[in-house]
Amino acid sequence: MATSPATIVLDVVGHLAFSNRRASQLFGVGTRDLGRPFQDLDLSYRPVELRTHIAEAVQTRQPVYLRDVRWERIPGEPAAFDVLITPLADESGRLGVSVTFTDVTPYRQLHSELESANRQLENAYAELQSSNEELETTNEELQSTVEELETTNEELQSTNEELETMNEELQSMNDELHATNEALREGQDEINRLNSFMVSVLGSMTSGVVVVGEDLQVLAWNSTAEDLWGVRSDEAVGEHFLNLDIGLPVDQLRQPLQNQIAGPAAGPERLEVEAVNRRGRRMRVRLTVSRLSVDSEPPSGAVIIMDPAGQVD
Repeated sequence: MATSPATIVLDVVGHLAFSNRRASQLFGVGTRDLGRPFQDLDLSYRPVELRTHIAEAVQTRQPVYLRDVRWERIPGEPAAFDVLITPLADESGRLGVSVTFTDVTPYRQLHSELESANRQLENAYAELQSSNEELETTNEELQSTVEELETTNEELQSTNEELETMNEELQSMNDELHATNEALREGQDEINRLNSFMVSVLGSMTSGVVVVGEDLQVLAWNSTAEDLWGVRSDEAVGEHFLNLDIGLPVDQLRQPLQNQIAGPAAGPERLEVEAVNRRGRRMRVRLTVSRLSVDSEPPSGAVIIMDPAGQVD
């Protein structure tokens, strides 16, 4: 069922002379507002500034039409109105004004939905055109691929014969690899035994021992080092030695480590520093930094030996 437009009438001096029920429902103007100056009503500026347009209609004696005035009277429910301002003359020729608000919200919604549908249709058509061109290109490629496959099939026949010959050779190689694998397994067992031996040796030492690589990443960290600084081996191994947050002033070891790893062959460097152990006690620590190398090969890292030298008062 259609809803009648909201209508108000202003007399010649700009006072509210009439408002219908729809105007009262939408804008809250009613009989209590009759005779009030229009500029005192919220309707004079909401949903649209009307006073300027009313003055224009009175001056030109021509209707003023405002299209698609948007207003969100209820949050989340936008509405749209077409507003018609019509000058009215009394018997003496003086002008009043009729203002009519036609609710066009359903039409605007339909229009928006139609525009959206048209956009979707245009996009779908463009995608269809693009898909058609891709299919044509794909068809040409498939034709070319069929020809290539026929050629490939002939080559595969020839390759198959070669593969049979290679399979026999690979079988022979597999037997050899199996024997090599057994030898590698035995070698790995020997490495594991050596690693266990090294861990046992480092663990039995009463000095703290740290082994670092050329990049100063920790490779080994014995139990005495754990007890001194409160850092477990699994926490230290793989970390950059100079970045470890321990009570030892590691930055003082930067130059000795560089000397041993990158410098000319020289004997171990010894120094004594003040440090804080894992219990928070200040102590003196004797440090010996020596290069890690095998025979005459270039150094692959360095070894740091740490011996407590007494507490600091």
